[in-house]
Amino acid sequence: MGRGNIEKYSSGYAILKHLAGTWHDNIFYRKIIVLGRENINPDDHLIFAPNHQNALMDALAVLFTLKGQPVFLARADIFKKKFIASLLYFLKILPVYRIRDGYSSLKENEDIFNKTIDVIKNKNGLVILPEGDHAGFRRLRQLKKGICRVAFQADEASNFTLKIKIIPVGIEYSNYTRVRQVLSVVYGKPIEVSEYHQLYRENPEKALTELRNRLSSEMKRIMVHIDSVDDYEAIDELRSIVNGKYSDDIRFPKLFRDRILIENLNNLKAVDPEKYNKICSLSLQVKRMTGELDLDYRLLEKKKHSAVWLAAGIAVLIITFPLFLFGSIFTLTFLSLPELQIRKIKDLQFHSSFKYVISLFLALIIFPLYLILAFLFFTPVWLALAIFLAIPLAGIFAWNYRILFRRITGGFRIRKYMSGKNPDFVALMKNYRELMELVSGLKDERKQ
Repeated sequence: MGRGNIEKYSSGYAILKHLAGTWHDNIFYRKIIVLGRENINPDDHLIFAPNHQNALMDALAVLFTLKGQPVFLARADIFKKKFIASLLYFLKILPVYRIRDGYSSLKENEDIFNKTIDVIKNKNGLVILPEGDHAGFRRLRQLKKGICRVAFQADEASNFTLKIKIIPVGIEYSNYTRVRQVLSVVYGKPIEVSEYHQLYRENPEKALTELRNRLSSEMKRIMVHIDSVDDYEAIDELRSIVNGKYSDDIRFPKLFRDRILIENLNNLKAVDPEKYNKICSLSLQVKRMTGELDLDYRLLEKKKHSAVWLAAGIAVLIITFPLFLFGSIFTLTFLSLPELQIRKIKDLQFHSSFKYVISLFLALIIFPLYLILAFLFFTPVWLALAIFLAIPLAGIFAWNYRILFRRITGGFRIRKYMSGKNPDFVALMKNYRELMELVSGLKDERKQ
């Protein structure tokens, strides 16, 4: 599989996608929420346009929530070495050449453009990240016109018969860098490129601008978009304080709760800037004080930290400790070891990408070894197979065990703060309650 036939079905790629997708969907993330699949018609000629905040993980979020073998466009400088280029072509990634790659290289884009037409005609689905590069902010940046240019030129090359549609994609992570988080992917309603054909014939640049603006508007509808630069940290943290408990909710996903919260804040800023500034200030204070007291927001939500409940939790931890030890073989190998390899990587948005790639590479090597050892040391066969299959399940249990341990110790910490009337804790709870009261009143404020 190379550049010349990248749109063709690849059995080897299908196997790798299944293995990598299983790891991505079940191990690396604890839950993946996908909405809007009904907007994808496999018989259409489609271009997908996801927001770009988390390096490689954004492409994987689309790849593993789409059927088939979509083709991606990426910057050309990563294709310089022949071996890497061959690997990228096998992974169905095409290069896009920019002026910074040298004027002489721009002529290569003509060949790439012809391949994108083959991909679109073959109904693979072409994926273009229209922001161009990634940035670790929950905000949609200015889109490049390249995706619109590809759509128009591909349609034009086929005498406007392909009826290409662009599907906006919103991607949201409960945390950019940690493993076992929640990934949300929303596929928006398709944009018919044909709606702009007449304008494109009359004024191509205007058509490019209008289509880009339409795409930007549609993408913002299905993602978390914090427009404010000055108050970004406060608003971003407020999402966790107020809606963190809804991270796993499928019926009303946190992504949409966050959008409502941000919209209400934007409205409040216009009608009552003093109250808006108070909310932002309290959000940052709660973040700072919670960190200083080594607590988390889920602990602040609980009105009581019953000694009976905490004692029961300790009993569960003691009883299941052997299973935790067994599961730690998995977590230390596949989830903790990659942490050691990324400490020198300055761009935080690459951390999860490297964690995923390293953990997947280790899994592809070590899991067959686990299977061999299970069959060597355990009989009968069903027992060896059961022990092998129990390894990842025990690993997930061990990860959850650590979370329960932190919550129980956090509960005891709060009881200690409360019994000693710790002034910092008292101040924290005062600020937290005031913040939650102000936020709960945002809906009423909007109605007035």
